[in-house]
Amino acid sequence: MSEEVRLVAWVRGRVQGVGFRWFTRAKALEIGGLSGFALNLGDGRVQVVAEGSRERCEGLLGWLQAGDTPGRVDGVTEIWDTPRGGYDGFAVR
Repeated sequence: MSEEVRLVAWVRGRVQGVGFRWFTRAKALEIGGLSGFALNLGDGRVQVVAEGSRERCEGLLGWLQAGDTPGRVDGVTEIWDTPRGGYDGFAVR
């Protein structure tokens, strides 16, 4: 049985105004089994919160880090935690 986790990632680079949040949502839906959101922050980063199996969250994180995203990712900082729930699907905020 796969461990359920919460991934919080902060993506820095040119990630606002390029459709980054929408592509992140699409990737989360493609992976499946993830809930959470992608949110623009005032400092130019995008925060991504995803809950689901560790394997699926690692898949999303790998995509964020791989550079196959809109714009330009200069780096990703992540923390892992226990799921909190309360999300209905994967949203763009």
